Amino acid sequence: MIFTKAVLVDTSAYYAIKDKDDAFHPDALKFVKTNTFPTITTNLVVIETLNLFKKRLGHYHAIEIGEELFNPIMTTALQVTDRDITEAWRIFRRYDDKGFSFTDCTTFAVMERLKIPSVFTFDEHFKQYGKFKCLP
Repeated sequence: MIFTKAVLVDTSAYYAIKDKDDAFHPDALKFVKTNTFPTITTNLVVIETLNLFKKRLGHYHAIEIGEELFNPIMTTALQVTDRDITEAWRIFRRYDDKGFSFTDCTTFAVMERLKIPSVFTFDEHFKQYGKFKCLP
C-alpha cells in the first residue's frame, strides 16, 4: 500500500490542535481547516500522543484525544512493522548528532516505506531529517 497523497500527523500537531495555549495552535487550526489530503498516523504516534496529553493536560484530555485517535472514521493509525523497527533502529544509531526519539525514527521509517511525502508537524526533527515536506 502506498500513500503518496496522504499527510502523516505527528504528536506535535495533535497537541497544537487541542491546546489553546500552544504557540502553534492558530497555525494548527488553520491547517486543519484548509487541508484536503487524507491524514494518517502510526500506532506509536498514538501512544506518544496519549502519554503527552496525560502528562501535560491531564487524564480527561488524554481520554478525549484517545476517543478520536481510536475512531477509525476519524483517524487511520498504521501499524509499525518489524521491518520499520529495524529501519528505525538503523536511523536512530546513525544520527547521534540529532535529538530524534525512537518514535520519530519509526515514523521516518513508515513514511519512507509507504512513500508518504508530507508530515503535519511542529517537531524540528522532521526538518532535520530532511526527507519529507513539513506542513503547515
